[in-house]
Amino acid sequence: MEVPEVEEVKALLERLGERELIGRVDSFVRMNEGLEAKRGEDFIAVSILGFLEGILTVLGERYPEDKDVRELHEKVRARRAELDEQFRRPRIPYLEEG
Repeated sequence: MEVPEVEEVKALLERLGERELIGRVDSFVRMNEGLEAKRGEDFIAVSILGFLEGILTVLGERYPEDKDVRELHEKVRARRAELDEQFRRPRIPYLEEG
């Protein structure tokens, strides 16, 4: 399964010298790949994007002046929110009287 943001985050981690986090990203992605057939690709993508969003939140605190961190965080956050919306239950309208 391809989540393009994974490679973008890994490249950013490499540039920042946060190499130990690259291994954690790889491990998380591998762990979730086995669940694709059971949960569906979009569900797994939301999970992976949520993990990346967490990493980028921490990086934003470590590197507050880094524009690339802020921009990638916003991109990942927006994509995760967009996919996450698919899994929300629709609101059931109350019966209107009258």
